[in-house]
Amino acid sequence: MTEVTALIQIDQVWKSYGSTPAVKGLSLRVPPKSIFGFLGPNGAGKSTTIRMMLGLQRPDRGNIRLFGQPLDSDRLGALARVGSLVESPSLYLHLTGRENLEVHRRLLSPPADVVDEVLETVGLAKAADRPVRGYSSGMKQRLGLAQALLGSPELLILDEPTNGLDPAGIHEIRALIRELPRRRGATVFLSSHLLAEVEQVATHLAIISGGETKFQGTAEELHMLSQPLIVVEVGDEARAIGLLQHHGVAVTAEHRRITISDANGLHANDINRILVLGGVAVSELVTRRSTLEDVFLGLTVAPAECVEAAPK
Repeated sequence: MTEVTALIQIDQVWKSYGSTPAVKGLSLRVPPKSIFGFLGPNGAGKSTTIRMMLGLQRPDRGNIRLFGQPLDSDRLGALARVGSLVESPSLYLHLTGRENLEVHRRLLSPPADVVDEVLETVGLAKAADRPVRGYSSGMKQRLGLAQALLGSPELLILDEPTNGLDPAGIHEIRALIRELPRRRGATVFLSSHLLAEVEQVATHLAIISGGETKFQGTAEELHMLSQPLIVVEVGDEARAIGLLQHHGVAVTAEHRRITISDANGLHANDINRILVLGGVAVSELVTRRSTLEDVFLGLTVAPAECVEAAPK
C-alpha cells in the first residue's frame, strides 16, 4: 500500500515507559473505508499505539501520519476528523440518550439534526428519550459509538468495543461496525485481543505481539497462512513424541493427542507407519487445516517474523 492511499501511516514507531519498551519499530498502513482489525494479546502494545494515534502520547521515535499529513504538523486539525471510543463510554446515567448526545454536540458544534441522524445509525432512535441508567450494556456501548460519530468523522478508532458485553451486545456492536463504512463513509480502526470477533467484520488485519508487527494484510491473506495439520491420538504419548522428533517432525501434545504442524515432508501414512512400527498404538489419525486461531497463536506466542502481503 502506498503512502498516498494510506489513511493511517505509521513508520518505525518506538515507545518505551522508562526502560520497558511498549512499541518496537511498529509500522502500519490502513486503507481508507476499510475495517482494520488491530489484533494482539493483552500487553502487546495496542493501547499505547492508539494513544499515540490520538495525540495523547508522543512516540520516542518514528512517524505517524493521518490523512496523508504528519500528526505533529496539525494535530488538532487531524483529530477533528477522528472519532474514538476507548473501552467503556463516559455517560451521564441520569440523562436520556438524546441529552447525552446533545451535551457532546454542543462541544463539537455540528448541526442540531446530527443527533437524530446518529441515533438512527446506531439503532437507538426509539430509546433516545429514556434515561441511560435503564440501558443495557450493549445499548450504552451503541450510545458511545453515537457520541464518536457526532462530528461525522472520517476515521473511527475503537479500542475493545465489545469488552464486557454479553453475546447479544457483542452481536449488536459487530453488526453496527460492519455497516459503518457503507452508511457513514468512515474508516474503522478496531483494536481487540479477540480474533474470533474481529475476523467477522475486518477487511484488513494487523497482528502485533511484544510491540512488534507480526502480520499485516487482508483477512484472505491471513487465511492463506493456515497450514495442513496432522492430529494423532496415541496410547503412549512420550514414546510417540520421541519417535516423531527423531524423524524431524515438529509436534505439540496434550492428553495423548499429538498435533503435527511440520511433518518434515512426511505424509499421514508415513506418520502412522513410524508410530505403529515403533510400538505405539494409534487410535485416531486425521488431517485438517490450521484455524485462524492456530495462526494467531503461532504469530503471537511462538517467535515469528513480520509477515506482510506483497503490494498489489
